[in-house]
Amino acid sequence: MIDYRQICFNVQKIVKECGMFICEESSRFHSATDIETKGHSNFVTYVDKTSEKMLVESLGKLIPESGFIAEEGTSEKKGDRYNWVIDPLDGTTNFIHGLSPHSISVALLEAGKIVVGVVYEITNDEMFYAWKDSKAYLNGEEIEVTKHDEHQQALIATGYPYYDFGLMDKYFLALKEFMEKTSGIRRLGSAAADLCYVACGRFEAFWEYALHAWDVAAGVLIVRQAGGVVTDFNGGDGFLFNGDIIASNARYFDKFYEIVHKHLGDCYENRKN
Repeated sequence: MIDYRQICFNVQKIVKECGMFICEESSRFHSATDIETKGHSNFVTYVDKTSEKMLVESLGKLIPESGFIAEEGTSEKKGDRYNWVIDPLDGTTNFIHGLSPHSISVALLEAGKIVVGVVYEITNDEMFYAWKDSKAYLNGEEIEVTKHDEHQQALIATGYPYYDFGLMDKYFLALKEFMEKTSGIRRLGSAAADLCYVACGRFEAFWEYALHAWDVAAGVLIVRQAGGVVTDFNGGDGFLFNGDIIASNARYFDKFYEIVHKHLGDCYENRKN
């Protein structure tokens, strides 16, 4: 049995070092020459790749038998029990354009369950974290989701897919309904930050599809330990690898879920089968 709390604090030190590297590189970064394109609107930089190498090297020393699920594929090692889920720079497009938020996201899976989650939002120097059976924290202070339970009180976050546009008509129907019923919608460009902002009460809820495990794993644990609810579009637990996610405070969840599921639940399930 590992000490989840100690592992979490060790991860924070590692992530902070990578965050310092990313901050330093932001002043030297040249968008015209330092960007690679992985696909339509899907960019990667030497900063992403170097950050991931730093994370893989340091995290591998914390738990030598662990494996990795990492966005840039730095390591293909798979652990029998422990695996790190890493996004070295969530919000690369924001970083390229000098915008916030952009984040580092690291989670630890034990036998497929998320037991440690750390998200460092670099531009605001905000460290969100939680571990199995802990509270959720931001820079050492306990955080929790809001208690709002009505659409009129809810500020919603979402994200737009950059490669899977097959559900956009359905997505825009949900977007329209939320526009008409809630106090507003925001699109920040970092799913990891979106989830943490739900956890600390800046948003009431968040939904997005066409995501990956490294986008959400750490944030999922932080939301849950802050008292929130996380499911996929059909109320299940497929969010980690199926790509669709809903996160909300507990009181508002049913009303929020009803709209997302009505427009996207069944059709998203059909696309995966």
